[in-house]
Amino acid sequence: MNYIEPKVLKGFRDFLPSSEMIRLNLIEKIETSLRGFGFVPIDTPALEYAEILLGKGGGETEKQIYRFKDNGGRDIALRFDLTVPFARFSAQHYSEISFPFKRYHIGKVWRGENTQRGRYREFIQCDFDITGSDSPAADFEILLMIHHTLSKLGAGELIIKINHRGLFNRFLLHIGLYEKSAEILGTVDKISKIGIDKTRGALEEIAGEKNCDKIIDFIAEGNSFDETLDRITELSGGPSEESQRLKLIKHFMDDASISNFSLAPSITRGLDYYTGIVFETFLTELPEIGSICSGGRYDNLAGLYSKNRISGVGSSIGLDRMIAALESLGRLPEAFGFGLAAIACLKEENSGLYQSLADQFRGMGIPCEVFLEAVDFKQLSKQYILAEKKGLRFMLIPGESPLSDPLTLRDLASRKNYEGLSLEEAVKIITSFPLLP
Repeated sequence: MNYIEPKVLKGFRDFLPSSEMIRLNLIEKIETSLRGFGFVPIDTPALEYAEILLGKGGGETEKQIYRFKDNGGRDIALRFDLTVPFARFSAQHYSEISFPFKRYHIGKVWRGENTQRGRYREFIQCDFDITGSDSPAADFEILLMIHHTLSKLGAGELIIKINHRGLFNRFLLHIGLYEKSAEILGTVDKISKIGIDKTRGALEEIAGEKNCDKIIDFIAEGNSFDETLDRITELSGGPSEESQRLKLIKHFMDDASISNFSLAPSITRGLDYYTGIVFETFLTELPEIGSICSGGRYDNLAGLYSKNRISGVGSSIGLDRMIAALESLGRLPEAFGFGLAAIACLKEENSGLYQSLADQFRGMGIPCEVFLEAVDFKQLSKQYILAEKKGLRFMLIPGESPLSDPLTLRDLASRKNYEGLSLEEAVKIITSFPLLP
């Protein structure tokens, strides 16, 4: 027989239980953090009509999108992010949503781009947005969510770099270059990848040497938030709505005792739909991995799909890049299993009783599975080994009458047995350990 070689497409991955449990552990922490602030989940299809995803023009996106005809001849594509589907969702369900709407969406997206460390062609994004509000308090809450959530993930020291696209545009208008705004902002956005010298060269071609010097001066980061804000406010023609919003957001951050942020005028975010504040988040101990959480404010999320104007602000955590960073820093969580304890199988004919016993543990909040293959008492070590491979912490060895005889509890970590226990006593011992992260 000729077997088909088992292989995975480049840029795609399988996840064994140990890896997937780590990923689900992080997702659970992210969801818990978001729900704690009142964000609610949504979901959208992986496939959309291509015209929905590409809008009026594909640009760079069209080169990376997975696009094809389905069996009905429809032009469809896999979503390349979660923001564009959210724009379609917001337009389509406008009358069903209560604004301000605080949403999160964690799901797979697909991009046919070059693979590199922490970047794949299939990956998970964790997006959270507040729409239907133009309040600076909404901008602040998204920044607070970044700080709170990444702290829960054990990311260590981080810095949130903030800027305002509107203030940058006001500066370009002041020096007569507003019509080249998209090109200039796109060039500045690449500064961390190509460096200051190549950025300067590209800006000189776009704006000329004199204006290039002005732009380089504008995007320079000062010694403090206030110093930088005063300078770029002056360079953009004086106090404005945009500079006042930045000042107010700093006031909010100070009041919340959050100090790990800075004003970085070179942060522009390359996507055209950002119109207000923009931000990127870097790990202090691993800056080379790039931004692990970024986003900003947009004035008209659903503009391509509806006459209803929806402003909002949001951010996205790159989960795969986050995992790569935590792995490099030695801070990945333990690969805890979905179970915590297992019932040893000593007699196959008692399987029903073992399941009843396991149900009692589950009812008391202890995840518990029943082993299926019977072994005699002298061969219990085989089931101990299996339990350890599964990432379980405890084995429960029932007596001849599983529902009435005392239990033996084995702590697999310490190799210690607790004998002659009631169910309640076993639960008490299990829950006395700091088992879960």
